[in-house]
Amino acid sequence: MKRYIFLVLAVAMLATSCDDWLDVRGENIQKEKNQFENYKGFRDALTGCYMAMADVDAYGQKLTMTTVESMANLWYCSSLDEQSETEAYCLKMHLYDHDNARPAIKAMYAKLFHTITSANVLLKNIQERGGNITSKQTRAVIEGEAYAIRAYCQFDVLRLFGQLPKGGSRQVSLPYSYNTAIDEVPAYYGFADYVAHLKADIAKAEELLKDNDPIFSQTFTELNNPWENADDFLCYRQSRLNYWAVRALHARMALYLGETQEAHDIAMEIIHAQGVDGTPVMSLSGITDLQNGYNGLPSECLFYLSKYNVNDYANDLLIGGRNVQASNSKYHITAPMLNDLYASIPGSMASHNRYLCEWNRGTKNAFAEICPTIKKYWYDETKAISSALITKHQIIPMLRMSEMYLIAIECSQSLAEVQELYMAYMTACQFVLFTPFESLKQARAEMVNEYRREFYAEGQMFYTYKRLAATQMQWNSKTMTEDDYIVPLPSTEYVTTQK
Repeated sequence: MKRYIFLVLAVAMLATSCDDWLDVRGENIQKEKNQFENYKGFRDALTGCYMAMADVDAYGQKLTMTTVESMANLWYCSSLDEQSETEAYCLKMHLYDHDNARPAIKAMYAKLFHTITSANVLLKNIQERGGNITSKQTRAVIEGEAYAIRAYCQFDVLRLFGQLPKGGSRQVSLPYSYNTAIDEVPAYYGFADYVAHLKADIAKAEELLKDNDPIFSQTFTELNNPWENADDFLCYRQSRLNYWAVRALHARMALYLGETQEAHDIAMEIIHAQGVDGTPVMSLSGITDLQNGYNGLPSECLFYLSKYNVNDYANDLLIGGRNVQASNSKYHITAPMLNDLYASIPGSMASHNRYLCEWNRGTKNAFAEICPTIKKYWYDETKAISSALITKHQIIPMLRMSEMYLIAIECSQSLAEVQELYMAYMTACQFVLFTPFESLKQARAEMVNEYRREFYAEGQMFYTYKRLAATQMQWNSKTMTEDDYIVPLPSTEYVTTQK
């Protein structure tokens, strides 16, 4: 317990200081040298990277719960939103150059590159001062995670601001940054070269983490008990880009690029992977998580971000399970939208545990109309056990086993394999009355619906539409064009250097 309290306090202290070591110019070069003169400095730097990822302008909100989900038309917009041209409405209609949309886009872009720069500083100093980490295994883990963090963020720069991965006519050059100062302008690359850099980073992360990651000697459950380990920094592997999370990121990237065989094979590798104890490395999350109020489904998270105050701010926007009136300032859907969400699997609303447990169907607006709200980030603080807070409640899902199943199903060439995978997936959702697919084409079409259902408020649906070049989004009569999927780069000094 003392070690747990220390970890929480350490993270809180870093919240006010993690930016200090990023400023490495002029008189601050000595500060950087001092920062990395021992193992603790590298630990703090890596923690700073994850804290940057969890910022509200990045995956702590905009890139998961709100902005990117508005771009996928997942949140309800009223006539008042349309009349006032609110941020949510402008994003829904893909009016990226509107004054009410630009600040959110610029904030996401800036925080992504802030995080990337943080990782670059860490990588630079591992090369120059990595000998200050006495354990070669620990050094490899820290370096591998830094490469993975850069890749994770640069991939989403591609998915947000890049061209269509296939079938488009527009070509877009994007910055892939190796810089160690936020005001340095990174080089820009065309699509093929950009992807080559991305793949190289993922491959390097996999190489460094392979065998060195503690997940090869202990289970995720064991690593969530830091008092059992001599170095608690190597624990909590689900809250870090561990080896299996990087493999999952690789599968996600391959699917996005249309490399379906590779995506399938990696997803199946993860599904069948066994841990040191001979059991699956990770399984799908069933009802147990939801019955315990673990709405982020931590039991199947290959990677989540730890966010200690997620219940404070996320539910102010999303309402969650609280009895708060829905309004234009809150993110919610309508009762017909929730019905539409599950319409492709008739009868599912009687038993499907995502429908029954992930949505608060008691929320109403000022007109007493039902306005369902997502409970994914909400937990009852009066019932939560303190020892479960950082590993079960205060999390933001980033990569989950459900996604691996959906990737494998979409990319499979075997209808029998598809049926087996979908049966396992739907059994975990407690829906066993589904009709078997008649063809691979039918299965792939249904996976779009599954992405929409499963990853609500996790920021994945816009990218699903984009990689498929979908001309229609659910709940929007607008016909999507190629331009609607290419978010313009913010008006910063970076834009003027495009090749």
